Amino acid sequence: MSQVYPDSPKSVMQVLADETGGKSYKAHKYGLDHAERPFIDYSEDTIIWERTAETNPTKNYVSLEKQALDLALREEQYLTYFLDGSRRVYKVDDHAYIASGGRSVIYPIVAGQIGVGCCKRENKIIKPERFMREIVISVPDIADADGRPGYFKAMAMKLSELPVLKRMGIEIKHIIPYSTKTDPEKFEDRGTAKIQDEMIQCEKDMVAELVKKGMLDSEHYLVKDGSLEYRPTKDIIADKRKSMIFKNNYNYVLGVSKNFNPEICRDVNGKPNPGYIAELPLYHRTPVACYRPNYKGVESDIRFAVWYIRLRDRSRTRTAFDGVIKVEKMLVTQEENEYGIDSDLVNMLSALLINERNPVCYGTDLRWANHLYPVYLTEKYVKSKYLSAESFLHLF
Repeated sequence: MSQVYPDSPKSVMQVLADETGGKSYKAHKYGLDHAERPFIDYSEDTIIWERTAETNPTKNYVSLEKQALDLALREEQYLTYFLDGSRRVYKVDDHAYIASGGRSVIYPIVAGQIGVGCCKRENKIIKPERFMREIVISVPDIADADGRPGYFKAMAMKLSELPVLKRMGIEIKHIIPYSTKTDPEKFEDRGTAKIQDEMIQCEKDMVAELVKKGMLDSEHYLVKDGSLEYRPTKDIIADKRKSMIFKNNYNYVLGVSKNFNPEICRDVNGKPNPGYIAELPLYHRTPVACYRPNYKGVESDIRFAVWYIRLRDRSRTRTAFDGVIKVEKMLVTQEENEYGIDSDLVNMLSALLINERNPVCYGTDLRWANHLYPVYLTEKYVKSKYLSAESFLHLF
């Protein structure tokens, strides 16, 4: 990286191409995100269902209506923090690089805004607690064919010094390479997946920060929007101390998913039974199941408890799965892993989640039936911090 651009009129993409030995085609820029609408998450990740995961196992639905009403009259509010991570991803250019065999291949350059925010409820008022934003670029790994240590980090720093970014106080936090090995997956999808991974890491960092500051405990839970299926690194899995620290970070964290794959729900015989969720009565929960994600050959002792809660009357929603949320909690202690989560705790947390369903965001979000209102507010807070699509694309 020998060239210097003190007052360069060149764009970020042109400089990136020059420095990495590529050719910029000044391609059309456009967003890669899908519209926000309800959907079923047809995840193909392997889930190993092991057993029930609560101290008082049951095969029946559990009614929570009375407990939810009782808790609504009390002052205690155990669900204190609400966290949401979000990203907006764009294709910002096409760069050509010389691949094996001497042929020129064109690869997309993907850029993204990542936002992770946490809101706190204090005296029944939701207030912003923490926010972080990153702007990242995902490039083909062939942009550094030699695999030089620190190359992409130095490149991110250099791009951040360009006048077009400097005058706006914009920093390129990371340049993340995606694989160019041949397989059916689109290169754009690989770049997007890398940015998604970085967003998840930012979420984990924020949770770890809250734990380090002693903000989470048995009276102050964090509700995270989306799944808790964070994949520990091989380094964490191999080190028992690091593994315990990783798990302890999620002792008082609930993952709540608006979208999920109903085929993953299993009956007592281990067979898929999506109808069990579809027929879930209003203000009831399913039994708690224990599962262990298969981390693609990486063995881990991390297990999750999962259950489903119906927030909305089926007669008032469009599909059988609207109004149902999936709840996850990591099994942290040896007692939890052996006997499951205390059923009384599951009931209390579930009743509290039911009480978060109102007021609704009906009419402003197609996913209204599955939203918890404080999570919805946190999501809106995070997205309010984004640069507009026009302003963001203008950077490149």
